[in-house]
Amino acid sequence: MKSDLVRKSFNVINALITRRLLIECDRISYKFHHIPMKKILNWILVEASIPLKPEKSWGWPTHLQVEPSTLCNLRCAFCPVTTGLNRHRGHMTFDIFKKAIDEMGDYLYLILLWDWGEPFLNPAIYKMITYAKQRDIKIVSSTNGHVFAQGDHAERLVRSGIDTIIFAVDGISQETYEQYRVGGDIKTVLTGIEKVVAAKHALNSPTPFINFRFLLMKHNEHETPRLAAFTKSLGVDALTLKTLNPYDQGEYANIKADGLKFIPQTSHYQRFEYNERDGSRIRLKRNPCKRLWNNPVLHWDGKISPCTFDPHDNYAIGHLARQSFKEIWMGIPFAQLRHQFRKDYQKMSLCVDCTNAFKGGYLGNSIAEACFFNPSEKGMERPSKKVLPREIQSND
Repeated sequence: MKSDLVRKSFNVINALITRRLLIECDRISYKFHHIPMKKILNWILVEASIPLKPEKSWGWPTHLQVEPSTLCNLRCAFCPVTTGLNRHRGHMTFDIFKKAIDEMGDYLYLILLWDWGEPFLNPAIYKMITYAKQRDIKIVSSTNGHVFAQGDHAERLVRSGIDTIIFAVDGISQETYEQYRVGGDIKTVLTGIEKVVAAKHALNSPTPFINFRFLLMKHNEHETPRLAAFTKSLGVDALTLKTLNPYDQGEYANIKADGLKFIPQTSHYQRFEYNERDGSRIRLKRNPCKRLWNNPVLHWDGKISPCTFDPHDNYAIGHLARQSFKEIWMGIPFAQLRHQFRKDYQKMSLCVDCTNAFKGGYLGNSIAEACFFNPSEKGMERPSKKVLPREIQSND
């Protein structure tokens, strides 16, 4: 505890003096230079508040998760888009996105540009990315990749200035791939990846960082020995192996019966630690989640939700089309949620079964292995299952 405090104090002093900061998300580091002082001070206030978990936020969010669309071209197993969202569906308008950036952009470091649905089905997606990049915000998005095999999407992605694109590809053969990514075609996805790689080289662009994401499951873990060589041959920048959360999460979706069948047999590829006595997950007394203090979610229609695991808008707190974000973020409903979380998160249906509530399940540490194809990197890394201290860590 004392050494962690010393490290954090040093990082604060260093940020104030150099106006530089290093932020990690999913094992990828993002460097910020010449940061405005008010943005640094806001980061310090937010990070200082998280251990204390005050009812009223001490600052503006440092992260924002944005849902460009709730429409999707696939029907992935136990995804709420597949099983049925209990809300209207559609694409976010540029005006809603612009309002969010205009209000929060001076304080945001990272935008996670996905939630429920395929982001790149939104016809305004590249305009959104370009607009946010004008505020020196790093943008990470995730896609199933099919759209990039079509037309000029690959070139538009590169020209948008997006920092990282995650291709969610959970198999390297059609037989394996389609078991989870129902309705998908692996050849189309690989064509999309190759087109983005080619466009990046043709435009001589340093971005996007191309991350091949492999969600570890029982039916695909046999392919992991071949993954590094396979993904490197595609010309991507990294391979990340992510652990699966197969459990029902309160209001999320009722998937326990089918989801448990997907748990990989290799213990290192399992997200949670289990009781030897009965095989149940080990619950944490203190939930390490930060979202209520640093990372809200903006749904496609302008509603603000406290968490990505609220796909049905059961906990929507405000509406950006009718309120300012400050009114929502600093308002009484958000304060009540923070109070309840601090008092006893296990009494909140949104949080009681969340992945963050169990040992090994913290989303900030959900990457089991990461392989970087830069010559300076040493290759596959294996992080500890315990929660690792980070200055800012995404809950994506």
